[in-house]
Amino acid sequence: MSTRGPRIEFAVGAFLLLALASLLVLAIASTNGRFGFSQDTYPLKARFTNLGQLRPMAPVKIGGVAIGKVASIDLDPQKLDAVVVLDIDSRYKDLPIDTSASILTGGLLGESYVGLQPGGDPQVLKPGEEIAFTSPAVDLIQMAGKYIFGGTGASPSSDAAPQADAPATGPTAP
Repeated sequence: MSTRGPRIEFAVGAFLLLALASLLVLAIASTNGRFGFSQDTYPLKARFTNLGQLRPMAPVKIGGVAIGKVASIDLDPQKLDAVVVLDIDSRYKDLPIDTSASILTGGLLGESYVGLQPGGDPQVLKPGEEIAFTSPAVDLIQMAGKYIFGGTGASPSSDAAPQADAPATGPTAP
């Protein structure tokens, strides 16, 4: 037997330990060190008429700084609005009650996120309350179509005035 065998085995073992340690570091970095355990957050709700490409786990930002994430997205069966539940970090628990929420996009084709704009009211949003002022996502394809073809996108028949010689509908007097 030569003495090379144990050295190679030691080198392979050290390499495997290093690979496993680097995978652990990547796992911690991708979960922001939370590993799915509960963190100090509180929920807020927001209603939108158009979500665009917003998905669960999208960031919630104020001034470009992430302060939470989108926890869930549901459809209200009565109002047919999208109800978005936001998990906000408890360090930011004093958001004013007149805070507004918008769905924004990072860059032209970037990811969608919820942007919050705090107001100036001294009252604060309590956990579970709904943000009253919201702006839906902007549909870039629809906006480009309006720019290219002009107008508001309404059909020509809706803009036309009624014909003068059109028969009147409804009961007529004899």
